[in-house]
Parts: sequence; structure tokens; C-alpha cells
Amino acid sequence: MNYLRTAILLAGLTALFMGLGYLIGGGSGAIIALLIAAATNLFAYWNSDRMVLSAYGAREVDRNSAPELVDIVAGLAGRAGLPVPRVFVMDNPQPNAFATGRNPQNAAVAVTTGLLQSLSREELAGVIAHELAHVKNHDTLLMTITATIAGAISMLAQFGFFFGGHRSNNSGPGAIASIVMMVVGPLAAMLVQMAISRTREYAADNLGGRIAGQPMWLASALARIENAAHQIPNMEAEHNPATAHMFIVNPLSGRGMDNLFTTHPSTENRIAALQQLARELGTSGGMSRGPWG
Repeated sequence: MNYLRTAILLAGLTALFMGLGYLIGGGSGAIIALLIAAATNLFAYWNSDRMVLSAYGAREVDRNSAPELVDIVAGLAGRAGLPVPRVFVMDNPQPNAFATGRNPQNAAVAVTTGLLQSLSREELAGVIAHELAHVKNHDTLLMTITATIAGAISMLAQFGFFFGGHRSNNSGPGAIASIVMMVVGPLAAMLVQMAISRTREYAADNLGGRIAGQPMWLASALARIENAAHQIPNMEAEHNPATAHMFIVNPLSGRGMDNLFTTHPSTENRIAALQQLARELGTSGGMSRGPWG
């Protein structure tokens, strides 16, 4: 099911890319856009994880430089039946995290310094378990490729605006088409990101709570991260908004945005779902050390 959904979403992004190409250059533009989309998909498959990690200045750590973090990741990966992913730290005061990689064998988990400084060990374990759930559910490839292609769509739409504007002197149908590209392209890409993120965040919360064995650890972490994310800007995310859906909580500082256009489900709803899962599992939500300690 995940692979079918991945194929459908990537086909939709490619079709959107071709549509923008057609508005810019007619049939030839659509063909060129198709070739660019194919090249982008291929490049993103092999390199999108490195691109995203580089965009956030993430540095790889090991047991010598971050022993507690690496031990938590390794222990939870064992519980999830996954290879131990590479671990990265981003120098950013906003508490947040994401996972990336084309498959579990090439996965990486990245956390911010703000996350390490503001969460308890148990809350950190809940966040790591959530990210490992994305890896186990094979979400990371789709989420990372979508970030790459969505960014390309936004750039193509902006290029079409300027190209079409110069060609038509900013008047008549050409100018209208250019404005449509400028608005509809990024909006459509954002809607695809939203569709990916919302359904998969709930699934990753559920599986992450089961991996950690204590869903309330993640619930507590989500509440803390959500509160801080609205107060502490993530400038790298602001400069790379196409990657916002990859984070455990939306890293962008937009205000007054309608709920329809957010990349993540309501944190309140996510916490409620985790509370229900805790009741189903009969866990107390206590803060004892986990079996990976």
C-alpha cells in the first residue's frame, strides 16, 4: 500500500511539473519538464537525504561525541527490528527532529541541539521512536523526495512567472497564466506535502509509541516541542519550507494559517491519539528508564 501511494504521489508531482512546463513552453515545455522531473526523481532517490542534511548543517555523531543519544537510537532500533541508522545533530535552538534515507539500510535520524537540551531522556526516546517508525514504515524516501520535487516545482513556477511576464509584457493571457503558475504551483505542492505528512504522522506516532513502550513519552515531547516551536525560529527551515513536512512538528513560524494548509496534524489531536494508545496498552506513562538504558 505504501509503495502504491508513493507511486501515485510521485506521478502527481510529475504531472504537476509537466503542467507548469506546458504553461511556460507549450508541448516542448511539457516534454522538457518531464525529462527534468525524471532526472530530479532519479537524483533525489540517491542524494535527497544528503541534500536535506546538508541544508540544515547536520553533523554526524557517534558514541564518542554523543554517547547517550547514539545508545538510545541503537536500543530503540533493536526494539523496532531495524538496522541502526546514522545519527546527526543540527545546531539549532528549536527543538525538532526528522528522519531521512531511501531505505532502512541507508537511514539517518537528525535531531536539533534544542531538542537535546529541552527534553528529558524519556521524551527524547519517544521522539527517536517516532522517527524510527517513519523508517520502518518506509516513509523517509517519499518524504525526502517530495521535499526535493516540491522545491523544484516552486522554483519552476517562479521561473514561469518571470519568463512569461517578460514574454507577454505582463499583460493579457500570458501574464494571467504566469500568475496562475506563481500561485497554484507552490500551493499544489504544499497540498501534496500535507496529504503525505498528516496520515503518516499519525501512523508514526502510533508505531513510535509501541516501539518505545510508553506512548506518553512521545505525547509529553510533542507538547513541549509544539510550545517551543512557536517561540523559537528555525531559520534554516524558513529558507527551505519544502522540507517542513519532514519534521516531527512543523518548524515554520507562520501565524494565522488556516488548518487546511498546515503540513502536520493538530498536536492536540496527536496527543489525544497517544493517550488512547496508552490506555489500550495499559501503560502508566511513567518515566522509568527504558530497556535500552
